[in-house]
Amino acid sequence: MDYACRIKPCHATTLIEILAVLATVSILCALSLPAINSTLARTQQFQCAGNLKQWGLATHLYALENDDFLPRDGTPNGRSHRSGWYINLPHQLNIPDYHESAWRSNPLAVLPRSIWLCPANRRRSNGHNLFHYCLNQHINGKGSGNQVKLSNLKAIDRLVWIFDNGGQAAVAQHNNVHTNIHRKGANFLFLDGHVSHRESHEYWDYDRNIGISKNPTLQWIPE
Repeated sequence: MDYACRIKPCHATTLIEILAVLATVSILCALSLPAINSTLARTQQFQCAGNLKQWGLATHLYALENDDFLPRDGTPNGRSHRSGWYINLPHQLNIPDYHESAWRSNPLAVLPRSIWLCPANRRRSNGHNLFHYCLNQHINGKGSGNQVKLSNLKAIDRLVWIFDNGGQAAVAQHNNVHTNIHRKGANFLFLDGHVSHRESHEYWDYDRNIGISKNPTLQWIPE
């Protein structure tokens, strides 16, 4: 027998005490989990907003260097190789364009931290393309080769430029916005360069299951 036990009786931990400790730990974990999830969601939202702000910076740099013209849309399926927002804008930031990214056509690729990718978006490549962000097709008008001048557009602080993508296309409209990616909403980049989070009821009609095109603070079609 241990000498300490001969002086003072040793207390063996019982199964009931172990179970009580485990139950307490489980309760504490359950209580803290919502707070952890909320913090993670906010962090992902802010990282996504940072991505969009960089796309906004690239847009204005492009306009400065190209007689105030915005970049061409490019094809919605991402197959344009000579011009398009997913080719011209990354060049402004000195990063590889869309076609140089392995994850765009490999559904098993590990997604890096990248301004192309929203950390909250679980969508992976369908084997052909992957766009976590989508360009508003109404700014340049229909046609992948069209361009408009930034200075010719009115109320650019309300004009949607790039947004959290709920679909596959690189270029689309209000029906493509993700409805629940950041705290029951999505992030939007406006043409003046600012980013705003909006709750889904501001841009989505759940009764008809389509996007809302006439919210005056989320303008899709230039005046």
